[in-house]
Amino acid sequence: MINSELKTRDLSVVWHPCTQMKDHEWLPLIPIKSGRGVYLEDYDGKRYLDAISSWWVNLFGHCNPAISRAIEQQLDRLEHVILAGFTHEPVVTLSERLVSITPAGLDRCFYADNGSSAVEVALKMSFHYWLNQNQPEKNRFITLSNSYHGETLGALAVGNVELYKETYKPLLMETLVAPSPDCYHREAGEDWESHTRKRFEDMLALLAQQHDRIAAVVVEPLVQCAGSMRMYHPVYLSLLRQACDRYQVHLIADEIAVGFGRSGTLFACEQAGITPDFMCLSKGLTGGYLPLAVTLTTDRVYQAFYDDYTRLNAFLHSHSYTGNPLSCSAALATLDLFEKTDVLQHNSTLARHMARQVETLRDHPHVGDVRQTGMILAIEMVKDKSTLTAFDWKERRGLKVYQYGLDHGVLLRPLGNVVYFMPPYVITEDEIELMCKTAVEGIHLATR
Repeated sequence: MINSELKTRDLSVVWHPCTQMKDHEWLPLIPIKSGRGVYLEDYDGKRYLDAISSWWVNLFGHCNPAISRAIEQQLDRLEHVILAGFTHEPVVTLSERLVSITPAGLDRCFYADNGSSAVEVALKMSFHYWLNQNQPEKNRFITLSNSYHGETLGALAVGNVELYKETYKPLLMETLVAPSPDCYHREAGEDWESHTRKRFEDMLALLAQQHDRIAAVVVEPLVQCAGSMRMYHPVYLSLLRQACDRYQVHLIADEIAVGFGRSGTLFACEQAGITPDFMCLSKGLTGGYLPLAVTLTTDRVYQAFYDDYTRLNAFLHSHSYTGNPLSCSAALATLDLFEKTDVLQHNSTLARHMARQVETLRDHPHVGDVRQTGMILAIEMVKDKSTLTAFDWKERRGLKVYQYGLDHGVLLRPLGNVVYFMPPYVITEDEIELMCKTAVEGIHLATR
């Protein structure tokens, strides 16, 4: 009864994200009463295994006792304080710890409250750095085709997923686009590294021709998540770091979705052994509890803004809830969980188990690819396997998988024709088997 009442009340006042609201004339909303571990539960007692970590944010399960306790303890001390002219212990400690665990050379933390804003900070900071260096002509950005960096205007401008970008094109700054190095369309028999190296030639040519006016290159390391979970080899990051150094261009690593263990290492950049000039983090930073984002950068960038007030070189950016103590406390508790157990090794075991459970799909006549990077696994449904011809997007095959998943107690939220798993790290092998079995059955049903 409460489920039904909440649906009615919701649809009279709430406008949901990434949703054509007319769909809810026939596609039921799912009111959630509570969460525990990998499960969400509605008011009728039905449980749903959260296979996508509630939009990729939840690392250690819903209502994790350690994170909940840290927030409760902070709540009795300080809920919020302005971070301009003031500071507090949680933000200082969090900054120290982030500097210690991210790639060497990222020594300064600038806080925002969501992933898009962290990207906006990096873009503005890079542009402003060159302005302070008396190089105002360096004001353009290179992005990759099929990339996604958020939905505020700056972040949207450096993304390249047409579905997100085309509508707002008149509002966006112009960017330069290099072809994605993703390995989905590699030639038969070609390995990931060879294909990725070949795709880098286009980026290198663009940098060589236009580096005098380029402030930064923006990439999602290893996985273009919102861009259908397309993946590429770490060698691209190594080559890009070398080229950015050669041509004096900043490298912005958007690790918002792939950071904190999703890629198999704590940060995806580690797999290439590089340090970007800017690293953007959010999502899993607080274990899925509260909004928080951080843009880490180098002391070299920081020093370009460090000057007498009258020079007006200070960085111009702020958010009301910057460095919120409750969010920082959640983040600290999340980092504690990484320290107390060998999360990455455990994830490696879970990732192999996920791969085994969907191995049969590699021979499915309507599966064009099964790909995986760490705790991210994606399955691409296609109309024709031999040519990788996609199903017509209007057929909404992914929606059929979504509905099948809900009917069988699993929250899957495919990206178009791509079914993917990005579960919390506390998932068990039995729960992985349920998740994968449901997805496999849903794919069989959706591709008939």
